Amino acid sequence: MDWLSPNGLGNGRDGRTIILGTKGYIELRKNMDITRETGGGHIFLVNDDEERYINVKGKVGTPYYGELIRDCLERTEIAMTQEHALKAAELCLIAQNNAKKVDEYLFR
Repeated sequence: MDWLSPNGLGNGRDGRTIILGTKGYIELRKNMDITRETGGGHIFLVNDDEERYINVKGKVGTPYYGELIRDCLERTEIAMTQEHALKAAELCLIAQNNAKKVDEYLFR
């Protein structure tokens, strides 16, 4: 998942997921289909047999975010258990602690 977007991108955000496999890939575009149309809900599928575009706008939803907000307000665990959230936070801290700083001069 990549949340970094170039400045030239029309809507300023481009949540996308690319799943690479040995026989092809699937690209999901949450917010836009670059250069063709505005709005999200786009899936691009490429494999040994075909390249396919699937428009899923209005066919799928994202109930997670609303459920997470309700979890916070109502102290429930519908979107995510507290154990899961704490484990995710722990793994982030471990990764940060074990990260190696890369010298910025290597990228010039």
